[in-house]
Amino acid sequence: MPHIPLPEHLPGITGLLEYNKETAAPIRALTQFLLRGESTLTPGERELIATIVSHNNACKFCTAAHTAAADLLIGNTETCEIMKQDIDAAPVSDKMKALLKIARQVQISGKAVTPEAIAAAKDNSATDLEIHDTVLIAALFCLYNRYVDGMATIAPSNPDFYQGLGQRLVDHGYNRLANGYDHLKQQQPS
Repeated sequence: MPHIPLPEHLPGITGLLEYNKETAAPIRALTQFLLRGESTLTPGERELIATIVSHNNACKFCTAAHTAAADLLIGNTETCEIMKQDIDAAPVSDKMKALLKIARQVQISGKAVTPEAIAAAKDNSATDLEIHDTVLIAALFCLYNRYVDGMATIAPSNPDFYQGLGQRLVDHGYNRLANGYDHLKQQQPS
C-alpha cells in the first residue's frame, strides 16, 4: 500500500508522476531526452541500462517495465534475462558490455565507478558522451527506483500489464500522454 494516496489505476512511477505534475515535468523531460533523444546508443541499449540498474536495485516495477521496453526494442526476450545474470554472457557488443558494467557500478555508488571500467569502455570504442550518458541514465534510474520503492507504490504481478507499459514506452517514450491516463481506469492493473 502506497505511503500516500495515489491514483489506484496508475501503479509505480506513473502514479507518482501524476500525483505531482510540477516535479514530474522536468523528470519526464530529462528521461525522454536521455532515453529517446538523439544518441549513438540505440533506444534499446539505453533501456538495457535502465533495466540493469533497476534489476540490481531490486525495484520490481521498474525492472519489469524496462525489461518489457528493452525486449520490444531489441526484438527478443533473451538479452535482458541473460544480462541480468551475467553481463559478459549477454548477446551485446563489447562496448555495450563495458557500458553496462559502468551502469552497474553507478548503481552501487557513484564512487564505485573505476578508472579501469572507464578505460575498458574507451578501449571498446565508447565515446566520452556515451560514457557520460550511461552514468547519467544509471543515476537517473537509481532516483526512479528509490522514488518508486520509497513511496511503496504498487507493482502489479500480471506480466501483461508490463507488456502494455513497455509498448506504451516504445510508442510514446517518456512524455505524458496528451489525454492523460483516465483511459487506464477501465484496465485496473492486477
